[in-house]
Amino acid sequence: MKFVSTIVGLVLFILFFGFALKNTQAVDLHFFLNYELRGPLVLMLLAFFVAGAALGILAVTPTVFRQRRERTRQQDAIEALQGGAKAVATPPPPDSVPTQR
Repeated sequence: MKFVSTIVGLVLFILFFGFALKNTQAVDLHFFLNYELRGPLVLMLLAFFVAGAALGILAVTPTVFRQRRERTRQQDAIEALQGGAKAVATPPPPDSVPTQR
């Protein structure tokens, strides 16, 4: 399986590298307040992809931490319940059990 993922990664790298070599023409990006940015198309695409990935990770981070806290609370509750169940489920010693005749 590792071999297959290595081959897929290599093929994707070659495809993206070829894409980068074919798209070297300069582009202009116009922002608000007459701010302009000029650079190669492939670098602009890479920069905005990285920025989008970073913003996506930042957006998901609070949810991940909240779920981790909740999981820890639930695991503590489960352990407490299992500890109580074991105390109830253990039978009393044999000499303390009354026998019926």
